[in-house]
Amino acid sequence: MSDKKIKNNFLSWLEINLDNLSFNFRQIKKLICPKTKILVCVKKDAYGHGLVPVAKKLIKEGIDFFGVASIKEAITLRKSDISTPILILGTSIPEDIEPIIKYDLRQSISNYLLALALNSKASIFNKKINIHIEIDTGMGRTGIVYKEAIDFIKKILRLKYLNIEGIFTHFPLAEKDPVFTSRQIRYFKEIRQKLIQENIYIPLYHAANSTALIRYKESHFDMVRPGLVVYGVYPRKGLNLKLKPVLALKSKIILVKKLPQGWGISYGHTYYTKRITNIVVIPIGYGDGYPRALSNKADVLIRGKRFRISGTICMDQLMVDIGRHFGRIGEEVVLIGRQKKEFISVEELAKLCGTIPYEILTSLGAHLPHLYIEDKGIVKDG
Repeated sequence: MSDKKIKNNFLSWLEINLDNLSFNFRQIKKLICPKTKILVCVKKDAYGHGLVPVAKKLIKEGIDFFGVASIKEAITLRKSDISTPILILGTSIPEDIEPIIKYDLRQSISNYLLALALNSKASIFNKKINIHIEIDTGMGRTGIVYKEAIDFIKKILRLKYLNIEGIFTHFPLAEKDPVFTSRQIRYFKEIRQKLIQENIYIPLYHAANSTALIRYKESHFDMVRPGLVVYGVYPRKGLNLKLKPVLALKSKIILVKKLPQGWGISYGHTYYTKRITNIVVIPIGYGDGYPRALSNKADVLIRGKRFRISGTICMDQLMVDIGRHFGRIGEEVVLIGRQKKEFISVEELAKLCGTIPYEILTSLGAHLPHLYIEDKGIVKDG
């Protein structure tokens, strides 16, 4: 089936450029030492890009680890014949842990009760389980407070069926507070040094998220954990790394109508036509994950030109005033991505509706069909 015929199956869709994903991964590799491993965060369906297709593309690029939020996500990868090490970054509930052993998963540990439960379950299978201990150096979420870390690690080492493969921490302010982030790095280094002094050797220390990967080389340690930058999205302005956006959001014009001056558009009449004008209707709305907060704020691209969304975004439609320009039913509309010389980014939309790129990506990815693109064209739809 041709690319055009595949696109004809959808009114609104996401295009995921897998070649751009590879490009971004290679850019990351240039920033780190050859021995430094890379864990890519693919949680929440690879930030809305599609868990399995993204994972399989990264395997071809030589990925070392995947990071997921839950056991369920990890099982999805294993059932897709993916054998790459998987770290469950979120904490798990003791009664749910048997798949960790069955599917050879790594579990992050933030409390002793989970460690005990995992050790007990592993003993039944007579199998040693790799774990990564999370240290709270200032995130205030999960993890062992860093001052208690050494004693906690020693306690875990006494559990026969657990192997401490890694120790990690999170940076909550890497984008905007270098003083606080540098302090976290210092705390983490001190823990490593104290463990070495006591002849406790852990293979993998990891801390760097996307921003730290670029801005704080001293945070690289043995493994880095990029997320947003792999998908071609910048977590903050001014990061010195060339990226290519992986995701584009597209739709089609389904109706063109001429309206008189002063005609109210959509619920609440938050927009009135300023002249006799052409209005186009586009079949996407907040029910598809496109934020209602973008009403009267965001632009769309039609024939390479920017036009502002007109009126309140509906559950499954939005309207755009294109003035005297002409629109054609079935014509492609770009809401995120490039059309001719114009480009609308995820970062732009996030700023307009007062949120972060992660929320835009995961909201869209949960609702819309995905088309996966490589140089040879569309390789998969779903």
